[in-house]
Amino acid sequence: MWIADQWTDYAVLDCGDGEKVERWGPHTLVRPDPQAIWPRTPGERAWKTADATYHRSSSGGGKWDIRKLPAQWTVSYRELTFQLKPMAFKHTGLFPEQAANWDFIDGMVRGAGRPVSVLNLFAYTGGATLAAAAAGASVCHVDASKGMVGWARENAASSGLGDRPIRWIVDDCKKFVEREIRRGRKYDAIIMDPPSYGRGPSGETWKIEEDIAGFVGLAMGVLSDKPLFVLISSYSTGLAPSVMAYLLGITAAKRAPGWVEAQELGLPVKSTGLVLPCGSSARFIADTN
Repeated sequence: MWIADQWTDYAVLDCGDGEKVERWGPHTLVRPDPQAIWPRTPGERAWKTADATYHRSSSGGGKWDIRKLPAQWTVSYRELTFQLKPMAFKHTGLFPEQAANWDFIDGMVRGAGRPVSVLNLFAYTGGATLAAAAAGASVCHVDASKGMVGWARENAASSGLGDRPIRWIVDDCKKFVEREIRRGRKYDAIIMDPPSYGRGPSGETWKIEEDIAGFVGLAMGVLSDKPLFVLISSYSTGLAPSVMAYLLGITAAKRAPGWVEAQELGLPVKSTGLVLPCGSSARFIADTN
């Protein structure tokens, strides 16, 4: 398991009974987590003192019960600073387990010894984009949501990266990749963090189990002749790490020498010392020797 254990501004304080209580900077939140099926830690005070709790509705969705929480605040990871706010469907605008991948991206870009161009697809609020840009890469950030791309630009400014070579693109990721193939544009690294289900700006539908294999194959059309890495993440329980590893093995690993590795992502739990599973990732790493 790849564990995001280098946070100072974030921690899972406890989890159980289908929920987790987290510290985000100075604030604590309770949010649903279907992986936490075990009982809560008896006597853990954080559950009673949380600043906000997200309650699921039996009819779908849910809502926040906010006791004391600003409309927006920031947390930092290393030199990156992110704007947070409580959103619908329990989110805050950041997936902290992805810090394990941010560290991987940072090390790959800094260790490349050459200019690196990165394509970040389904890029959300820009965690991977900022990690790559801070390490010195030029980045193309693509997401179908105009609001998410705007949020990512805010995060870049907060992190002192507003002047870095980042292209901010609002577009359906498949259509964008198809156009980049026609243009002949190539990237040394490709990152993708697709949702389980989504819609593009023009109503395009995405279902990860049905669409991911074809999309990964398509994306290889913009991978450079001397690639650095390809990184795929998934929160869908229907895609095991080994499945994503196989996808990269029959696509990226056929284009250049290298190897594929895949693991669950996890967050340490302060109260118990356990690690909470939070999806998984697969990485193709090119042999640059």
